[in-house]
Amino acid sequence: MSQFSSSNYEVQKTSGVCASTGETLEPGDGCYSALVDIPAEEREAGDQLGMKRLDISIPAWEEGFRPPHLFSYWKTTIPESNAKKKTFVDDSVLLNLLRRLEDATEPQRLAFRFVVALILMRKKLLRYDATERRDDPEGDGPVQEWWQFTPKLDVTKGHFGKWNEDEQINVLDPRLDESQIEQVTSQLGEILEAEL
Repeated sequence: MSQFSSSNYEVQKTSGVCASTGETLEPGDGCYSALVDIPAEEREAGDQLGMKRLDISIPAWEEGFRPPHLFSYWKTTIPESNAKKKTFVDDSVLLNLLRRLEDATEPQRLAFRFVVALILMRKKLLRYDATERRDDPEGDGPVQEWWQFTPKLDVTKGHFGKWNEDEQINVLDPRLDESQIEQVTSQLGEILEAEL
């Protein structure tokens, strides 16, 4: 994870503009926020995560607009510019992000996925089961540690729900230090406009 730095996570907050129509989204307006993959050849400085956030008005979304390279999305409300942050992203969005990043190989996405797993574990929506040590598939790196988790069967029931014993989620520990975990968590909160 030597390539990690705080600037690698510059994914913007809401732009306040609909990506489909170009119309301004006013505070209090509902919209869909989407994370989209940025193709490698189109990335600029600050795009190392390889994703950007776009906001789409509800009418445009309902008319079928979907941005190219859609990775994940959630419904939200445009916040007041000076309001205290109080929007909480649905836990199912976090679990969906964790699953969608399963095949990630880029160091920044591995770090992002690991922090999402830590957040879900803290929320008692993932149960840590064990750590499996594996040789580096490239054959030239250190032994990797993969954390094994069991998710909740139904995240809407929170920590009271039953565990889904039929599913195991494996997450690579990218060996982040405490400050790196805080940076990724902070940026994730900014992207999702949630307190994590």
